[in-house]
Amino acid sequence: MSGKGQPKTAKYIFVTGGVTSSLGKGIIASSLAKLLQARGLSVTIQKLDPYINIDPGTLNPYEHGECYVTNDGAETDLDLGHYERFLGVPTSQGNNITTGRVYFNVITKERRGDYLGKTVQVVPHITDEIKQNILLLGATGQYDIVITELGGCVGDIESLPFIEAARQLKWDLGEKNTLFIHLTLVPYIAAAGELKTKPTQHSVRALSEYGIQPDIIVCRTEHPIPQEMRRKIALFCNVSPNDVIEAMDAETIYDVPLLMRKEKLDQRALYKLDIYNDKDADLEQWKNFLGKLKNPTEQVTIGLVGKYVELKDSYKSISEGLIHAGAVNETKVNVIWISSENLVEGDYRKKLESLDGILVAPGFGERGIEGKINAVRYARENKIPFFGICLGMQCAVIEYARNVVGLEDAHSSEMNKETPYPVIDLMEEQKSITNKGGTMRLGAYSCKLEKGSLAHHVYGKLNIQERHRHRYEFNNAYLERFKNAGMVPTGINPDSGLVEIVELKDHPFFIGVQFHPEYKSNVANPAPLFVHFVKAALKNAIPLMKGTSK
Repeated sequence: MSGKGQPKTAKYIFVTGGVTSSLGKGIIASSLAKLLQARGLSVTIQKLDPYINIDPGTLNPYEHGECYVTNDGAETDLDLGHYERFLGVPTSQGNNITTGRVYFNVITKERRGDYLGKTVQVVPHITDEIKQNILLLGATGQYDIVITELGGCVGDIESLPFIEAARQLKWDLGEKNTLFIHLTLVPYIAAAGELKTKPTQHSVRALSEYGIQPDIIVCRTEHPIPQEMRRKIALFCNVSPNDVIEAMDAETIYDVPLLMRKEKLDQRALYKLDIYNDKDADLEQWKNFLGKLKNPTEQVTIGLVGKYVELKDSYKSISEGLIHAGAVNETKVNVIWISSENLVEGDYRKKLESLDGILVAPGFGERGIEGKINAVRYARENKIPFFGICLGMQCAVIEYARNVVGLEDAHSSEMNKETPYPVIDLMEEQKSITNKGGTMRLGAYSCKLEKGSLAHHVYGKLNIQERHRHRYEFNNAYLERFKNAGMVPTGINPDSGLVEIVELKDHPFFIGVQFHPEYKSNVANPAPLFVHFVKAALKNAIPLMKGTSK
C-alpha cells in the first residue's frame, strides 16, 4: 500500500448505526476487522463514545456494562474487549475517545491560550480535535486500515460532532481512502408477516442530511432478506444491491465473521477502498474454536457471584473468558448468575449446592459483600473449585481471616473504616487522592509466581503480566499470619511487594487474584486461569454425572 521504506498509509472505515442502539456495531466492526486481518492486513478498531464522562471508569456498570482496561491503563468502553477478543491485538488509550475527553482537551488548550484569542466553536475546534484523535492510530504507520465505530444512533444530538468530523475527513483524505458502513434494523412485523425496510430508509436519509452517504448498508434482521427487498433498499438508499449486507441473528457472536465473509463484506470493503488483496481469509483457527464451542463433550455449571448480575454486560469479559475456556476443554459452561445480596440471609448454601465451580466477581462498595464472603466460605469448606477476581480475591482473604486465622471482625477498610483487622487496606499513595476518575492502580503490572504453586502450574512460567483495576490491596502486615494458617501468597508484584495471588494448598482448586485475567482472554489465547478453573470444575462435575455424589 505504500512505497518501500515508507510508513503505511492507513485507510479509514467508519461504522455508524441507526434505528436503534444495541444492534451490534462493535461485533460488525470486529468481524470485518477479523476478516481483513485474516487476509494479511494489519487492522485496529477505535470507538468514539458520545457521553460527556471523560472515560467509563466512573460509570456504574448498570449504566454502561463493564469498564474494560487496556495494557496502558486506559479505562474504556466494553466494545474494546470485543476488538481484542476477535483480533488478539492489544488496544490502548487511543482506541477509545469520548465527547468528555474531546471537550476537556479543547478547554485545556483554550485555557492555555493555544487558540490565540479565537472564539472556540464546535466547528472547527471540536471537530478538529475529533479528527486528530481519529487519525492518531493511522499516523503510527502500523496499520493498513483503521476502523472507527461511532457510538450511539444517527440523529442523537450527542453524536453530531463525531458525524460532522467523519464527514470532513472524507474530503480531507480524498477519494478511496474512507468508507462508510451503516448498520440498521430491518424489523419483522409479525401481524403482517413481513420485513419492513422503512426504518432503514429513514435512517439512511437522516445520515445523508448530515452529508454522509453510506457506501455499504448492513441490515440486522431475524429473517433472511429476499433479493427483491435488497434491491428495494439499494434503490431508496443510493447503493448497489451488492452493498446491502444481511446480518442475521447468530447463535454466537463468534459466528458473525463467517456470516460476514459469506455476505462478502470484506470483499466489498476492499473493492471500495481500492485495496488489491486476492488472499483468502485464513480462518482455520477460528473455525476450530467454533467447532469445539458448538460440539462440547462435557458440561459444567459455574456460579458467577456478583452484585451487578441483572445486567450481564457488567461481567462481559468474564462470561466471554468462560466461553473461551469451555471451548478449549470441549465443555459447555452453564453460567448461573447469582446476586451476592441473595446469599446473605437464610440458607444460602441451598443456592450453591448444585454448582461445579464458584467464581466470585469483581466490584466496588459494600453492597452484597457478605454474600460474596459466604460464597467463598462454602467453596472452601466443601472443596468446590473457587476462583476469585479482584474483590473476589479480597473476599477470600477476609473470609479466611475471620474463619481460619481467628481475626473475627476482619474486613476491608473500603467497607469498614473502623475494622480492628484491615486485612485489605488502601495503598499509602492512594490515601491522599480525592478524585475518583483514572486514579486506581490501572493497566498491566508484573507478577512473580512461586515455583511449584498452582499459579505456576496454570501459567507454565514464573513471570507474568496482567491488567489491574483497583484501589485496595492485601495488607502485608498480616502476611505471616496468613502463611502460618495455610493461605499462601503465590504471586507477588516484584516492584512493590504487593500480593497479587493467594491460594490454598489443601484444596482441589482455590485461587484468588488481585488482577483481571479476563481482560486478556481471546479466541486465540484463552486466559490460563479460566481454562484451568473450568478443567477443575469439570473434574468436580464428573462424579455427579456418573450418578454418584460429589
